[in-house]
Amino acid sequence: MKLKYIAAAAAVTLASAGAQAQDRAGWPESFTVGTASQGGTYFAYGSGWANLVAEELGLSGGGEVTGGPMQNMALVHTGDAQFGMTTMGPAAESLGGTNPIAPGLAMDNACAMFPMYQTPFSVTALASSGIESIADIPEGAKIGFGPAGSTSDTYFPRMMETLGIEFERRNGGWSDLGGQLQDGLLDVIAFAAGVPVPAVSQLEVQTDVNIIEFTEEEQATILDAFPVSDFSIASSTYTTLEADARSVSMWNFAIANCELPASFVEAAVDVVMSDNDRMMNIHKAAASTVPENWDKNGVLKWHPGAAKWFRDNAGADIPDDMVAGN
Repeated sequence: MKLKYIAAAAAVTLASAGAQAQDRAGWPESFTVGTASQGGTYFAYGSGWANLVAEELGLSGGGEVTGGPMQNMALVHTGDAQFGMTTMGPAAESLGGTNPIAPGLAMDNACAMFPMYQTPFSVTALASSGIESIADIPEGAKIGFGPAGSTSDTYFPRMMETLGIEFERRNGGWSDLGGQLQDGLLDVIAFAAGVPVPAVSQLEVQTDVNIIEFTEEEQATILDAFPVSDFSIASSTYTTLEADARSVSMWNFAIANCELPASFVEAAVDVVMSDNDRMMNIHKAAASTVPENWDKNGVLKWHPGAAKWFRDNAGADIPDDMVAGN
């Protein structure tokens, strides 16, 4: 009887191993997640979930420094990166063939994977500059808009122009721009990043800054002109803030190459979405990385594996025509 028990147990073990091997058919041995520049939220958040997925699935994987959402759409579309992160505005432009990296190319091989968080647009200046409002920004001010092609660089200059601000445009990684602001080489940094932005938190430690909110009129003007939503940066986000700061925001989504195996993407989504506490340990912006925010994507087609996870676990009513391959 004992030998029969051992044989039966062995058979179950072999069957389980076979099922696991079958489930992983076509999985890559390693993967990368396109993030953005160091010092920004994308890099911290993206590297964090990349490492978490790699550890949980027993694969080699990690975050990759990129130019941000526009470049990530291109990298994931071509398969040079398995995963990436983007905002809804750059995603729509990429699908429409107006991504500046490859004008005319409809980047429709990048699929929605899971909701991340909202990207608030905010302005930071040194307290010593005397700039306390958008209207205080002097004509010809040197404004840092983040990496070229990033969400900040794509939309914030247009927003400033809409509000009547004349400026000199500067690009660079967030950490570099923070150093330039502190050294007096920039007048203002216009951030579009999940909060708290690491570069702003670092500036607060080193010097006095002003985190500038939009007036009600400025917010209304921007809401009318751009694909954004109203947002309030909580006073607890930064030590500098004494009250919530009025802002606007754009939703971010993780993306996956549409040709990746459905079982692989479903497993990766499960790692990220099944335990929000682990994601919160990576970055506070992950408070919005929860299943019920699946409906914030109205732009990208879903990866079949991601659609399956949200339908099975979040009751998501994702239409068939919004799933790649249908």
